[in-house]
Amino acid sequence: VETLEEIRSDLGECIRCGLCEGRKNIVFGVGNPEADLVIVGEAPGREEDIKAEPFVGRSGQLLNRMLEAIGLSREDIYICNVIKCRPPENRNPTPAEVETCEPFLIRQLKSLRPKVILAMGKFAAQTLLQTEERISRIRGNFHEYHGIPVMPTFHPAYLLRNQSQKRVVWEDLQKVHQVLGLGPLPSSAREGP
Repeated sequence: VETLEEIRSDLGECIRCGLCEGRKNIVFGVGNPEADLVIVGEAPGREEDIKAEPFVGRSGQLLNRMLEAIGLSREDIYICNVIKCRPPENRNPTPAEVETCEPFLIRQLKSLRPKVILAMGKFAAQTLLQTEERISRIRGNFHEYHGIPVMPTFHPAYLLRNQSQKRVVWEDLQKVHQVLGLGPLPSSAREGP
């Protein structure tokens, strides 16, 4: 099995698609290479592009609270995105961009071999599950990616704009917590993030 370092080395200073022209940094992924939980997001935003780390800024702060609510921290998990470079103005990735980057995501997941994948947002869920179904239709239930349970759920950036959906994401996170076998939820987190 390839290591994450080998995959990152192969990615290099990628110029496989036009996103390379506007990026500051490639955002490969960070976290524990032995993680039981891998979070897959869509694509880097402005803050991620600057810091070369996924899920920083306001979305990352919310994600941190979500993880804490199920007794985890960023050190316990691995986080990456489908797309490794920021699309201009945070636009949605194109099908060609997803197709170009997806092989690196597949290799990352093969290297990591997590117990559970949390697919955050439409593009992460649709890419992993090879579906065109809306995230609102597939979230909340486990699906499978090469034998690994995948929980699609809403992206933290979406939750920042749609506070009313936090409750359903909390339900999704509790299911992930249960499948990971983490025991009782922390008493401070019974109401969610």
